[in-house]
Amino acid sequence: MPIPTIEWNDGKVRMIDQTLLPNELKYIDCETVEQVWEAIKVLKVRGAPAIGIAGALGAILGIWNFDAKDYDNFSKQLIKTTSYLATSRPTAVNLFWALDRIKRTMEENKDKNISQLKGILLTEALKIIDEDKIMCRAIGEYGATLIKDGDTILTHCNAGGLATADYGTALAVMFTAHEQGKRIKVFADETRPLLQGARLTSWELMQAGIDVTLICDNMSAQVMKEGKIDCVIVGADRIASNGDTANKIGTYGVAVLAKEHKIPFYIAAPTSTLDMSLETGDLIPIEQRRSEEITEGFGKRTAPEGVKVYNPAFDVTPARLIDGIITEKGIARKPYTESLKALF
Repeated sequence: MPIPTIEWNDGKVRMIDQTLLPNELKYIDCETVEQVWEAIKVLKVRGAPAIGIAGALGAILGIWNFDAKDYDNFSKQLIKTTSYLATSRPTAVNLFWALDRIKRTMEENKDKNISQLKGILLTEALKIIDEDKIMCRAIGEYGATLIKDGDTILTHCNAGGLATADYGTALAVMFTAHEQGKRIKVFADETRPLLQGARLTSWELMQAGIDVTLICDNMSAQVMKEGKIDCVIVGADRIASNGDTANKIGTYGVAVLAKEHKIPFYIAAPTSTLDMSLETGDLIPIEQRRSEEITEGFGKRTAPEGVKVYNPAFDVTPARLIDGIITEKGIARKPYTESLKALF
């Protein structure tokens, strides 16, 4: 059974500290907006849908105990809170989607008293969690139609329950196929430099009883060449209107390799990850992370002092390399400018 990744707990935001996995499964309680911001920034909570949920709950935390006398005072506090949370990470569009949804709900209920308004906003944030659970299972159902009995799937980074409310996007396809009785195997890239594949994906798949083999990122070409992979399924952090997709750094390379070896490459993501305001992936902001994640990964220095470091957290896979985008509303196919628009 899935375990809750993030939830509202008696005036606090409770989440799994994913930086401790797989060695320790620990829940932490964020009591302030600053703690939620920090949790998003340092990847205690990560994965586009889960970041969106964290943003929504963080926004509620910012106004929950705020003693506002009138709507104007209340709205200023909420906007201040959402603007602050929006600075935590720039690439995953779900964060901004969720924050905008909370602000829009506030504006639509400005005639309510402050106590009522707080309750309405909390209900809306909890709806985002419930909707995510439903969407992820729908993604799993649609995606599983692409999986045959005996298939072996390659995935990159972590797009499982830990990246969502409890079930996942890319891994939802594998969970569903497994639950349908299909005998599948999975190869998981370790996903440098923070090892989300090694620490999180392999752990989740093992918990589900799915046959998983961990490989280093630079081994993908070899396992494809050896004929071990039937398809690739990964998640997404932002999808432009033409289908260009930002995902964890290294995804683009996997897509190029899949094309070379004639292996289908699929994206799995909810429609909340689509950013129809962007014409191409060239417009997606790419987060740059600290050099220490590479030079001193997990507390041990592995590079000389003073070496220059380039550490983008994401790359963009061109739509031409993507064979299908699996959403909760169905599987979009090329041309994505038409099929993605139709999903709305």
